[in-house]
Amino acid sequence: MSSLNTTAEPSRWAQIWNSNIGYSFRRNPVAMVSLAVFMVIAVMSFCAPLIAPFDPYDPGQIDIMNSEYPPVWVQGADAQFMLGTDDQGRDLWSTILYGTRLSLLIGICAVGLQAFLGISIGLIAGYVGGRIDSLLMRLADIQLSFSTLMVAIIFLAVTQAMFGSETFNQYAIYFLIAVIGVAEWPQYARTVRATVLAEKKKEYVDSARVLGFGPMRIMVRHILPNSLSPIFVISTVQVANAIISEASLSFLGLGMPPSQPSLGSLISSGFDYIFSGSWWITAIPGIVLVVLVLVINLLGDWLRDALNPKLYKG
Repeated sequence: MSSLNTTAEPSRWAQIWNSNIGYSFRRNPVAMVSLAVFMVIAVMSFCAPLIAPFDPYDPGQIDIMNSEYPPVWVQGADAQFMLGTDDQGRDLWSTILYGTRLSLLIGICAVGLQAFLGISIGLIAGYVGGRIDSLLMRLADIQLSFSTLMVAIIFLAVTQAMFGSETFNQYAIYFLIAVIGVAEWPQYARTVRATVLAEKKKEYVDSARVLGFGPMRIMVRHILPNSLSPIFVISTVQVANAIISEASLSFLGLGMPPSQPSLGSLISSGFDYIFSGSWWITAIPGIVLVVLVLVINLLGDWLRDALNPKLYKG
């Protein structure tokens, strides 16, 4: 008797990684450095309570007499504040760690909401077709005719006026996630719809119908897994866009309050002091924001090329 082969066959995604994505990643130093930088920023920000020497959310650890200390490499610095302090006397290093965590959390959750709405609408529009497809795509066209910032500014300004500043500041993170998520769903919907229109004509979908599977199971279990490549690329880029949108809204005073600093609110709080000599309050969080968005966009560009079979040269 012949012996049985007990070696487990690698999964589909493992095969893709080994044959395409992994090869592309190992041959792309920009992608490797970008991922390393992003992981360092993400891990340090989410471990802020363990790393940060001060808690910027605790009023007992903030002394207004420590305000506007420069970084340690500038004359007049205080050694306990490595990157200096802001106008409220908060340690800038600690505040950046907590603020980066908040910006990443808003960006990831907003993209999750975008993806849920866009994928659901795109699957229904592409699979059902007809009048439902036309109606949903016209809604997407109307949504795309308005910029994200314009929709967010109108919504957040009205919300702040309705609920008052105190209530708005208390739930600002939820308002930001909701408005950024709802404003960007058409990006997913149009991409998923185009993929579904191509996939639903293939034989495996016809076989699923013959076996008696319902439309929901066919869309979720069969068509959606074959539409994930463009979704991953869009999600990577959209996280960067969501972080920029949050920073822009916070800079305009419609985002996170000063008591819950994000990168955008940090840049905004120090903008009035940039020409008076306290440049670090705005410059250092601005550099962190630029680096964070840059590495995410570089990872998105690499992922787009790696998942595009026309560009793969392996």
